[in-house]
Amino acid sequence: MRSLIDRFASIVGVALAAVLLVAGGLLSWASSFIGDQVNDQLSMQGITMPTEEAIADMATEDREALEPFAGQPLDNGPAARAYADHYILVHMNAASDGRTYEEVSGEYVALSDEEKATEEGQALGALRQTLFMGNTLRGLLLYGFAFATIGTIAGYASIAAFVGAGIMVVLTAAGLRHAKRLEAAEEKVDSPQVAGV
Repeated sequence: MRSLIDRFASIVGVALAAVLLVAGGLLSWASSFIGDQVNDQLSMQGITMPTEEAIADMATEDREALEPFAGQPLDNGPAARAYADHYILVHMNAASDGRTYEEVSGEYVALSDEEKATEEGQALGALRQTLFMGNTLRGLLLYGFAFATIGTIAGYASIAAFVGAGIMVVLTAAGLRHAKRLEAAEEKVDSPQVAGV
């Protein structure tokens, strides 16, 4: 009876190993697909990260975030995040004195048509447009970063699935070996002993 339980557990182990192998394969494919898509989409934009000279006067936090990618093509998630959060946002905040698009847009919408036609009104309208474009670009870049992160997680998950499948194969083999030993022991107990003459 015990050997039957071991064999059943081993069959379940084989099924689990198969599921983990399939999951590992799909996760590996997803990681590769996402990585390729992020790279292709970002590369098509033709953005080059700012050079070290261009970021030399920036705040330490922003400079340190951008330095690893200085002068390189923007073609991966971490570079997209650095560019969005430490270059575009910094310039947006500098242009708007830290005001958000919503705040600037609200100020512009509140102006009368005569006020919008003035030099100050036109400057506020241009700032509104600049912040809108900056927010749009930041959002797209941060989506690229998010997808790149998902791809990285899928890659790690695929490794975990393959390792889990390997462990299940080892445990299944050990379970089958144990079941054979138990069967042999059970047969020995069940077989009649021949008395010596």
